[in-house]
Amino acid sequence: MLPVLNRRRSEMPQPSAADWDLDHLVNRWFSDFPWPAAYSSGYPVDIFEDDDHVYVEAEMPGFKKDEINVTFEQGILSISAEHSGQSDTGDGGKRHLRERKHVRYQRFFTLPTAVDDQKVEARLEDGVLYLTFPKAAEVKPRRIAVK
Repeated sequence: MLPVLNRRRSEMPQPSAADWDLDHLVNRWFSDFPWPAAYSSGYPVDIFEDDDHVYVEAEMPGFKKDEINVTFEQGILSISAEHSGQSDTGDGGKRHLRERKHVRYQRFFTLPTAVDDQKVEARLEDGVLYLTFPKAAEVKPRRIAVK
């Protein structure tokens, strides 16, 4: 069993004014949410390929299919997900901690090779988003017969 460090907010190290200003500026530029939302930096993604396909696997725990948006435009893959946590305690009880209020992730990727974006397969299974992009015909290796 691992020890748990339990600190009050006042005991935790606080960012300096310069750190806060930079974080705030970056978050305002790249996100709709003010600091400290930057602590939710994203989700882990794997991108790999074989001779015929490019595969993208993104961990999306807690998200439903209708909360995930995938677009591929001008060679840029965008994966975003957004959902809100429960708004009340359900039984009128007192809330002591709320960390699941609103979550939004968005990441952009350039795939390693040209793909056929008309035949993409996407599925969400056990909290992992699986995308399969067939490679474009012009980049697939082809065998040349020797006569």
